[in-house]
Amino acid sequence: MKTMKTLTFLVVISLMAVAGVVASDYNYVSPEKVKTWIETQEPVTIVDIQVKEEFEAHHLPGSLATYSYPVKSDLEKAKIDDAVDASIDTETPVVVVCPRGAGGAQRCYDYMKSRNISEDRLLILKGGIAGWPYKELMESAK
Repeated sequence: MKTMKTLTFLVVISLMAVAGVVASDYNYVSPEKVKTWIETQEPVTIVDIQVKEEFEAHHLPGSLATYSYPVKSDLEKAKIDDAVDASIDTETPVVVVCPRGAGGAQRCYDYMKSRNISEDRLLILKGGIAGWPYKELMESAK
């Protein structure tokens, strides 16, 4: 029985280590850093992948609306192409904003990377729009 518990423990630890490696394959940026960029008007491209209704309800100033969430189909990926075109010839950071900063943002990041946006410029807003603590800086289209 003790051997089974030890084996289970090792499997769990191994899975956690693998998950940690996978999660670290993406560059994240804190809301505080993005807030500073917005307030100081630093050049940054904010690619928002929220669906239209959510984007209209709340988004960051200067965001490029793509309405591409969850970025799974070719059609959804194609909606990101204008943001790729706007970013390709610049050196500015590209911040991907999605509802929670998870799977959709990672798929957008991967797609933009596959379209030759340098990975050292690609960032995901940690926590997504749901984790954005600066509500006074949010805009709405309504």
